[in-house]
Amino acid sequence: MNKKVLIVDDEPNILILMEQALESLEDDGVELLTAKNGEEALEIIQTEKPNLVFLDVMMPKMNGFEVCDVVKHTLRLQEVYIILLTAKGQEFDKQKGSDVGADLYLTKPFRPKVVLEISREVLSLSVI
Repeated sequence: MNKKVLIVDDEPNILILMEQALESLEDDGVELLTAKNGEEALEIIQTEKPNLVFLDVMMPKMNGFEVCDVVKHTLRLQEVYIILLTAKGQEFDKQKGSDVGADLYLTKPFRPKVVLEISREVLSLSVI
């Protein structure tokens, strides 16, 4: 079964940056999926069941905290590893991320190499 990674961000430049950072995962058979808002992300998570989700916090329609809360507590998809991405690095936000069930919290700007290393680790792929 192929592993899937979903990148969710309403900022096109971030989506492109994330896809570029993770494109080498495709060599390991990982499928990269993208969504531009929380509602779209939720639909993809329910239909595709990605192994890993990079979820922006500040988005229209539904923010990352809300999406994470639905995935972890309503749908009970504990196997979906969610990493919240945000420009806000305050403790309050980290606590809120933890409360809604996020597995990890990354503050923007992030280093593409770190994003790739974390992805390989979460997906149990050999780290280069």
